[in-house]
Formats: sequence, structure tokens, C-alpha cells
Amino acid sequence: MKMISSAKMHRAESDLRRLLPFRQQLEHILGNLLSADAQFTSPLTEHRDVKSVTLVVLGTDDGLCGAYNLNIFKEVVAKISAYRETYGEKVAVTIVPVGKKMAKACRKLAVSGLKVEEPEGVNSKSAGDVVKGFVDYLREKFIAADTDRVDVMYMNFQSVSRQRLRCDELLPLDPATILGNEFKATCRPYIFEPSAQDIFSSVLPMFLLATMQEIFTENRASEQAARVMAMQSANDNAKKLLEQLRLEFNKLRQQSITTELLDILGGQVK
Repeated sequence: MKMISSAKMHRAESDLRRLLPFRQQLEHILGNLLSADAQFTSPLTEHRDVKSVTLVVLGTDDGLCGAYNLNIFKEVVAKISAYRETYGEKVAVTIVPVGKKMAKACRKLAVSGLKVEEPEGVNSKSAGDVVKGFVDYLREKFIAADTDRVDVMYMNFQSVSRQRLRCDELLPLDPATILGNEFKATCRPYIFEPSAQDIFSSVLPMFLLATMQEIFTENRASEQAARVMAMQSANDNAKKLLEQLRLEFNKLRQQSITTELLDILGGQVK
């Protein structure tokens, strides 16, 4: 099982590397648009007073991955408390769990003002078309003002032995924050066709989709990495147990031989 999980993890790493150029190109386009002398607006960048929050939580569909889901669930509980402290006790919180294990854990949350929505057909192994439909659902929910903020909690894959829990703000989008201070635009005098605003409005949904696809892929890689470590730990524990049992067996065997020898010697003396 360790070898199977390791192969799946490497496949997810490969998927991450393939997604990177697409996202970098979108960031490049956004950076050049923002550095141009123009004002851009989009429903996806609208900041409102937060009265309703949606938290998407990515877990796993299968077990045997150690405390992976438990660590995420603990952070979910802490995040709900943080929302109440920041936006007030009356803020409505909607949890959208992805993965059977996470959905099962979130159903047990008994908090006033909390709602759990399980997305139909979406799981931790969802392909690109399913992820696109899920992103469209979240985007439409935000545009319709059914929620004022959408956050995503997931495990950020860094290495086989290290996965870091992250909670990123997905909506509203803030392009300047997304690009960060390290981005250097290479904008020269451009003529935008059809218009800079149209390009901006088209790129933002694509960037949102690329971000979510990357998050799903990172979650898959982190899950398999956690499973590799759990299987390695189980293997090490099994070896230690085998050594202890072998030592105990040898002790009992030696004791039995000694007892038989003493009986034989005792019979000869008589």
C-alpha cells in the first residue's frame, strides 16, 4: 500500500507541475493589466460587509492516512470561532466539506448559525470538469450575494514528510494581493482587443478555476504523502512488535527446553 500511495503522490506532483505554467501565464496577464493606466471592475472583486461566510474544507474519501483529517477538522473548529470573533456572533457560517471523511466529521458539528452543505458529485478525487462545476457553483453563490466571503482550507503539499495546513481567501478576489509584491510587470504600450475590461473579466474566472484545480491537486498529493508516512510508521511498528514477539517466543522456548532438561537430569539422579 505504501508503494501504491507513493506512485499516486508522484502522479499528483506531476499534475502540479503541469498546472504551474498555466497559472503563471494568467498571473502575467493580470499583472500587465493592473499595471496599465486603467480601472477594472468585476463582481468577483466586490468587497461587502461580511454577514455570511462559506468555508470549503478539503479532506479525504479514504482512511489509513493517520491524523490527516483530524488535524484539518481541529482547524475548522478554530476557524469558526475566529469568524465569530471577527464578524460577530450573528455571522452565518456554511461549511462545504469535500471528501467522505471530512463530511462525516463536519456533520457532528453542533453550532448555532452553522450549516453544512455537501456538494453532490464532488470528492477529493474529482476530475477537472467536476472541479469546474464546483467553482461555478461557488462563483454564482458569491455573485448572487448568498455569501459574502469564500475561504478554502486544505493541506499545502511541500514534501513527503511535510504538509502545511492553509486557509486561503478564494472570494472576493484581490488581484493585487494574489500577485504579491514580488511580481514585476513587463507591460509596454499595449492595445487591448476587445478591451482591457473584457480581458480582465474573462481572466478572473480562469484564474479562479486554476487556483481551485491546484488546491484539489495539492490536497491529493498531501493525502497520499500522509498515507505513505502512515504506512511507513505502521511498517516500523509492525517490525518492532515482531521483534518483541520473537524475543518473547525465544524466551519461552528456552524456558521450556531448560525445564525438560531439568526433568531429564532429575530422572537420572533417581
